[in-house]
Amino acid sequence: MRAPHIQRPIDQPTDRPIDRPADLDVVRESYDRVADNYAHMVVSTGVGDIRRHPWLKASIDAFADTVSDLGPVLDVGCGPGTVTAYLAERGLDVSGVDLSPRMIENARRLHPQCRFSVASATDLDLGEASLGGVLGWWSLFNLPRDVLPQVLGMFARALKPGGHFITATHVGDEDLVRTEAYGGVPVRWTTHKWRPEQLVDLIEQAGLRPVAELRLPADEHTGPGVVVMAKQPD
Repeated sequence: MRAPHIQRPIDQPTDRPIDRPADLDVVRESYDRVADNYAHMVVSTGVGDIRRHPWLKASIDAFADTVSDLGPVLDVGCGPGTVTAYLAERGLDVSGVDLSPRMIENARRLHPQCRFSVASATDLDLGEASLGGVLGWWSLFNLPRDVLPQVLGMFARALKPGGHFITATHVGDEDLVRTEAYGGVPVRWTTHKWRPEQLVDLIEQAGLRPVAELRLPADEHTGPGVVVMAKQPD
């Protein structure tokens, strides 16, 4: 068990723009290319559908129960909107954003009852203490290592006291450069992997208090992963 410790939030002025990743346009174009295949896989095979993964569903359900009365929730990197729609069914005031315009087109087609918009995690205009919850659900691993802490700091400032952040990402010691994905479509992006303790430290440095952690072993489809939920202190 990790020894508890307290760290100061990362010192980043609220009016300072978040650094723009050098590969942002390339990553956006890559996700545009795979968006249709990925949306089809979600519908036809259930990939990315938390209803088919009981531990992931339990994590999202716990998050939903915790933030249900705290105000708006933002799903950052929502892809085709699967989790956004699930949270909306749970009665949350939720909206989704994604870097890829084509992903958002699919999200709007598949879930017309939900609100979606195109935006990068590094270019969001979030009011201070304006959100009850924020998700970075398997969506922040493309952020460079020097940019992720800035984004986490923005999320922390946007959360109301008692608001919660949940994230899931890939675990490992080495980054992975992807050149194809979802049916052999050519892509170019880097999957930045984190050790769970590194990710938890970054979340603490952003000013949030981790409240739950779920470690996922590798299986036949993917490598190991981790889910972390954290709270903006009251």
